Amino acid sequence: MKKTLLLTALALWCTLTFAQTLPDTGYVREHYTKMEKYITMRDGKRLFTSIYLPKDQSKKYPILMTRSPYNAAPYGENLYKRSLGQSPALEKEGFIFVYQDVRGRWMSEGDFVDVRPYIADKKSNKDVDESSDTYDTIDWMIKNLPNNNGKVGIEGISYPGFYSTASLPDAHPALKAVSPQAPVTDWFIGDDFHHNGALFEMDAFAFITSFGVPRPKPITPAEFKNGIKYKAPDNYKFYLNLGALPNLKKYYFGDSVKFWNNMMAHPAYDSFWKGMNIRPHLKNITPATMTVGGFFDAEDCFGALHVFEALEKQNPASHKNMLVMGPWFHGGWERGDGQFFGDQNFGSKTSLFFEENIELPFFKYYLKDEGEMDLPKASVFISGSNEWKKFNQWPPKNTVEKTLYFHANGKLSFEAPKTTDGFDEYVSDPNAPVPYQDGIQARRTREYMLDDQRFAGRRPDVKVYQTDTLKNDITLTGPVIADLLTSTTGTDADYVVKVIDVFPDNYSDPKPNPKNVTMAGYEMLVRGEIFRGKFRNSFEKPEPFVPGKVTEIKYNLPDVAHTFRKGHRIMIQVQNSWFPLADRNPQKFEDINQAKDSDFQKATIRIYHDAQNKSSVKVTVLED
Repeated sequence: MKKTLLLTALALWCTLTFAQTLPDTGYVREHYTKMEKYITMRDGKRLFTSIYLPKDQSKKYPILMTRSPYNAAPYGENLYKRSLGQSPALEKEGFIFVYQDVRGRWMSEGDFVDVRPYIADKKSNKDVDESSDTYDTIDWMIKNLPNNNGKVGIEGISYPGFYSTASLPDAHPALKAVSPQAPVTDWFIGDDFHHNGALFEMDAFAFITSFGVPRPKPITPAEFKNGIKYKAPDNYKFYLNLGALPNLKKYYFGDSVKFWNNMMAHPAYDSFWKGMNIRPHLKNITPATMTVGGFFDAEDCFGALHVFEALEKQNPASHKNMLVMGPWFHGGWERGDGQFFGDQNFGSKTSLFFEENIELPFFKYYLKDEGEMDLPKASVFISGSNEWKKFNQWPPKNTVEKTLYFHANGKLSFEAPKTTDGFDEYVSDPNAPVPYQDGIQARRTREYMLDDQRFAGRRPDVKVYQTDTLKNDITLTGPVIADLLTSTTGTDADYVVKVIDVFPDNYSDPKPNPKNVTMAGYEMLVRGEIFRGKFRNSFEKPEPFVPGKVTEIKYNLPDVAHTFRKGHRIMIQVQNSWFPLADRNPQKFEDINQAKDSDFQKATIRIYHDAQNKSSVKVTVLED
């Protein structure tokens, strides 16, 4: 138990502090010279920047930069990072590595703004954003760093992934290659803080208690002592006992965390949230881009897929735009070899393959003019069959949309129901919500994204539908669309739809996992997503349900790439809470951010599956 809590806490810590470093190994010190500079932006503010120059001065080097709100540590020209770049392959290849504290964070001057909105029409030097700060930094580096070859690349994971994306509009001419990786993209629709309007309470609270606390400026991480402390040995019990959302501010935040107050003041998709969305501004892009993500990324799976999509739709075909999606957790492509995750064995070192055969060639070609650019439009790892596939578009062209229909008695089929009357009925109680994962956890685990779902299917408030045993492999590559016909006795409701791979009861493991968990009868989560029902017609203008009225809830789940093998089954689970991953819905129409403990009420839910009201999940099947 203690080991589990330690590992989950460590995983969260690693997720939120990419730039924190251990003592250096000597390699970086031996091969690079470090300097620290303050680079002045157009409005006069100075941004702290750590620069690592190769000691071998026999040739010129491109610049590879990461801009981050976490930190550019270690601070001090005699203190070196343990490693440079996001992989050993990049470090040993040789670049001028640059790390910068973004405006208003740690040792940089100015005011910090979360996911700072892009300013399309800059009228003066006072109109600054992350695009302009990146431009000014590149301009200074090209003119002042010795032995650079005049080419710059940018990469970053998660929040640094957002800063990578933000470098693309109005890019400096020297910026040739950008790789947004698991990029923060839309904090109301699909990343980190919200999914389809439902607050991801556990992630938001854990993140804000450290990241959101004001800091004196400038300050190093070692000097920062003001994180909000809390103990949650059992996260389900902790958040349930905490009650309605206003209690988080009452008992922990007060008025100390500005972003939490702002978030609570904007319960719908208004200009506050829309301004953070960088996607509409990804037009007329000149640098080559390679967006990277993990299909099992608990934080920013949405961002990778939708940054690529926006770039693809809003730029000419001549723009070099690539997507890489693997079987990874958040940043897993740069942490470990990528063969195992949770209870799954993917059969090969997927992360090492990416680092050596995709990421390194990308930056070598565009920054060093070395090698050939033979990477496909989309490099995608398909779990289940455990193989890399190359596609000339994403979603792939050679696919067909098929519909999995719900039937009576928990049946799931590609054939539509023909009965004139049919539904499943159950009671949803927000005071006894469905847990997001089995067991006891202190913090949100990353493994929930592909964990065994048998625990949920045993609850009466989770409806389960599954196919007969598959006679042939079925590979899904692309969108998954939930289309529920439902009713509630309340005036609001959340809906969670999960796509699950059911292993045979007699399954024998050809490639066991590190924990020796038997996969016989395993119900592997392939994709799950929540939708807050009041936003079914508009994220801007929520609407109440009419009690008892049949209502359609239709929404997209993030894309998948998974093969359901012959002998397996496809399962769909439907439920109305996913706690404490997502906050509880009181099941009455109101501003949930201001709800009271007394507001939470039971509701009777129906899921219809008859000829008139065909609840279903649409999937994209890859054809041979």
